[in-house]
Amino acid sequence: MDFFNDCVTAAMSDIAAVSPDALTGIVVGVEEVPHLNTAWSGNRVPLSAALEPSRGRRAQIVIFERPLEHRATSRSDLRQLVHQTIVEQLSALTGRSIEELGGEPEWDD
Repeated sequence: MDFFNDCVTAAMSDIAAVSPDALTGIVVGVEEVPHLNTAWSGNRVPLSAALEPSRGRRAQIVIFERPLEHRATSRSDLRQLVHQTIVEQLSALTGRSIEELGGEPEWDD
């Protein structure tokens, strides 16, 4: 779990370095597995969720640790997948392009 949290922290730092105000007003959280009130469609387990702001609540991005770990083939792959997932959800919430938010950087193992 420590490595996963490090991946989340690194992704947020990388995004902030490229687009300093991109995460303003957005809470990023981690849950072990999805606990959604509504059923998802298809055979795939969601990797994340984005929640629009509502009265008294800031916008939120929740990433799901176990599904992301299950999909990754290596630690480097997990790091990239976490970054990509946060960027995609942030893009959906803010309307900014994936490239503007740092795209999908490449890391070495």
